Amino acid sequence: MPPIGSAQQRIYKAALQLFAERGVMQVSVSELAEAAGVARGTIYNNLEQPEVLFESVAAALAADMDRHNEQLFATVEDPAARLATGMRLWIRRAHAEPHWGRFLARFAFSNATLQGMWSGPPVADLLKGIQEGRYACRQEQLPSVVGMIAGTVLGAIFLVLEGRRTWRDAGEDAAELVLIALGIPRDEARALASAELPSLAEVA
Repeated sequence: MPPIGSAQQRIYKAALQLFAERGVMQVSVSELAEAAGVARGTIYNNLEQPEVLFESVAAALAADMDRHNEQLFATVEDPAARLATGMRLWIRRAHAEPHWGRFLARFAFSNATLQGMWSGPPVADLLKGIQEGRYACRQEQLPSVVGMIAGTVLGAIFLVLEGRRTWRDAGEDAAELVLIALGIPRDEARALASAELPSLAEVA
């Protein structure tokens, strides 16, 4: 995906908020312009195909997550540490950016583009962990493991957005329980799930 300019970022942010709030995959140009605080002409100038805005936003979100993960995990080799950190970062971001979290909670399982977030680097890390004997699951169980992780992350995001758990507690519990399910010893799983996270500035 080509770099997104500042006007496009503003439009995408407004669109994500509208989609998250309404739970629908279509908004009018007028609604989008009002939410973004720009003229209708600005929308047309910055979106080649406004009718596929939802897919554009979903693709931008997925690319953004892949980029962040690539930067943050460049020096982290252990698949279990990468998994625990990645899960907790998603949950923390949902707390910091509630519309982002609600967008994921509403569409991450139903939209093919967003489903791709779980099948890229996360799957490569899981496969490495299985091949290295870090995880106790079998390789043919990989799709089920991905589903378990995705469901756990989205469930934790829901708890945070509803105010039932703090992002820190929800993230640590989610990461710890998933690692235990994958065969990591309980003490090590707890340590990995409670390790210090990168700062928000590092993730930005």
